[in-house]
Amino acid sequence: MQLAEESNKGVEQNADRLADFIMFAQRSFLLDLSKELNKGNVSYAQFFLLGYLANEEYLTMTDISKKMGHSTAAATGLVDRLEKLGYVQRLHAADDRRKVMVQITRKGIEMVTRLRNLIAESITEVMSAQEKGEEGRAAAMYEQLRAFIGAR
Repeated sequence: MQLAEESNKGVEQNADRLADFIMFAQRSFLLDLSKELNKGNVSYAQFFLLGYLANEEYLTMTDISKKMGHSTAAATGLVDRLEKLGYVQRLHAADDRRKVMVQITRKGIEMVTRLRNLIAESITEVMSAQEKGEEGRAAAMYEQLRAFIGAR
């Protein structure tokens, strides 16, 4: 019984350390991201939308509102601003002109790629500082966290 309690205590301590790491890493990434986004007059919400669009051929306004957790009107506002900046374009479905599809432009893809690369460089620095073999554990932990977040 005592062995199980000690094991749980070790897990809790590691979870606390990981939580601290995530909080401080998130703050650092967000500060760096904020500096870059300000250069392009893009908000966090707009950047996250660009991130979604970069992984899809297109998204409908309904898809965008669901992914972003916004009303369709708020999603339309995000798309309007991104379209004015040249990061997205609106297309109409051939079979139903009322259906609006939003697609990221080359300019939008370039921005998302550049900022993802900056974040990846920071993560690479952190992971390269780990002891030999630790990077595999970090990757496995990432996959578990990703699955957990995706299930929510």
